[in-house]
Amino acid sequence: MPNRLTRWIIIGLVLGIASGYIAYAYFPENSAGYAEAASLLPTVFLRLIKMIIAPLVFSTLVVGIAKMGDIATVGRVGGKALAWFIGASLISLTLGLILVQIFEPGKAMQLPIPEADAASGVTTEGLSLTNFIAHTIPTSVIDAMARNEILQIVVFSLFFGTAMAALGERSKSVIEVLDVVAHIMLKVTGYVMNFAPLAVFGALASTVAKEGLGIIRVYGLFMGEFYFALLVLWIVLIVLGAVVIGPRVVNLIRRIREPVILAFSTASSEAAYPKTLEELERFGCSNRVASFVLPVGYSFNLDGSMMYCTFAVMFIAQVYGIELSIGQQIVMLAILMLTSKGIAGVPRASLVVIAATLPQFNIPEAGMLLLLGIDHFLDMGRSATNVVGNSIATAVVSKWEGELQPSNGDGAGEPMVASSESRLS
Repeated sequence: MPNRLTRWIIIGLVLGIASGYIAYAYFPENSAGYAEAASLLPTVFLRLIKMIIAPLVFSTLVVGIAKMGDIATVGRVGGKALAWFIGASLISLTLGLILVQIFEPGKAMQLPIPEADAASGVTTEGLSLTNFIAHTIPTSVIDAMARNEILQIVVFSLFFGTAMAALGERSKSVIEVLDVVAHIMLKVTGYVMNFAPLAVFGALASTVAKEGLGIIRVYGLFMGEFYFALLVLWIVLIVLGAVVIGPRVVNLIRRIREPVILAFSTASSEAAYPKTLEELERFGCSNRVASFVLPVGYSFNLDGSMMYCTFAVMFIAQVYGIELSIGQQIVMLAILMLTSKGIAGVPRASLVVIAATLPQFNIPEAGMLLLLGIDHFLDMGRSATNVVGNSIATAVVSKWEGELQPSNGDGAGEPMVASSESRLS
């Protein structure tokens, strides 16, 4: 049975859709104002979440790395994580490519074709090697934390944690302090999560009040096929997870239902990060592995977003009647595989990657105008899938490291991170 917070999130989702539709259908002259007012609720919540992420990632990751003991262990765990991330990304991209060509929504929907020279309004700035380095290597850890550049925080934490491990006993007091900071941030997370139902209500009310439910009817075929593709991806990831961790994967999915629902409702996997980390540790994932793999996964393992990239590019090509050869499709997969790894911190990352990929195959960027109106609804599914993918990845790497412990009960007890003495022994 879902716990109380999950029930309230679902209630907020339903009430948000209902109130947004009432404003759109019966009070159209006031719907824009209502949408703007309702959007303040998720804005406040997401800002509170962003407030938590930098100190939480830094404290848990540094302590985890320090407990690993040496750079060789860090490299081994990182190598296993990246191997899974690359494999999962290839599966996501390929599965999206195959399914969109089976469904052919761009041909079946017969949508009005935008003028080829129309501007989509999506900037492709940020996909160069220079910008990838800029989003990866910090010039200042304070600046990285201020802008919530997770990958930059991870890089600094790697150096900091490795240095602490090299100092041995001399750094034990700092480890203890950072471990307490992690506890405090998890407690703060609990407070912030109480606002989640209001954020979900506001996010859905705002979107529906602006767009109405009619847009879902118009794009129902595309959305239905994309969500079916995401379901297939979930099944594939769960099966692959079961191969490594066995039937416990079912318990894992059950435990992360709250962060998944939160990511879906707010269309933000970032909003679910603190709760996902907490539930993974309750599931039995080693803290030092979870605190390392999860933040890296948020930059390199966006399975839902990967599937959307191939799905959307091929959809737009179908709308314009452009056929891509097998060779071009393979090249597209390679381009998406590379460019998608440089989008950490880029707003509306999936759209940016798609906008950068379309010109490579002479597909009009204007085709993105067909998707902008429903992007929020699509982003809900992408975000939830990203949480599932990173959760399974973390559990798998923990198992590979021999550090997947029995679940910490079935209730809402304290996560494994709460045991500072056991982690520092």
